[in-house]
Amino acid sequence: MELDLAPLLTSFTLIFLAELGDKTQMCTIMLSSRSSAASVFSGAMTAFFIVDGLSALLGGELLSLLPRNIVGLATGLTFIICGLIHLLRRESGKTLDKAETSFFKTFSLVSLMELGDKTQMASILLAAQFKNPLMVLIGVMMAFSLITGIGVLLGSKILRLVEDRYLKIGTSIVFILFGFILIFEALSTG
Repeated sequence: MELDLAPLLTSFTLIFLAELGDKTQMCTIMLSSRSSAASVFSGAMTAFFIVDGLSALLGGELLSLLPRNIVGLATGLTFIICGLIHLLRRESGKTLDKAETSFFKTFSLVSLMELGDKTQMASILLAAQFKNPLMVLIGVMMAFSLITGIGVLLGSKILRLVEDRYLKIGTSIVFILFGFILIFEALSTG
């Protein structure tokens, strides 16, 4: 029996290219700049598996239950609130979040961002097209592992060199801007 790698390779390539520079990757870069790299990576990968991986396996049944514009509004508001809290919170010195806190923060944000996202739709469509959800799942998760690893590496190694106050302001602005973009997208499609 010959193993067909087309679903795996196609899924890997499409998801990798779709996520490169995407808001989810930016989120993992920002979160890993001041949090545990391992907890950010594991939180993001858990969210990707639950949202995108299970979508590929289940064919999008869960997605059909959630109105996309409501999810977009909730995600946008969450981003704005996180950005404002981060901007207004006073911190003493350079401290890392506890691993559990950064895992759940990353998991929550990435899960919300992925609901109804192009990569979730792509996972569903690829699984339907190839009629091989397991190989699609493997390709999707390999792509997310690579892109998330790159993001976490950038955040944990490079952004930690930036002075705290500039990083705090920059991170907050990015989160707030993403929040407004997500709200605008939700309102314009709803």
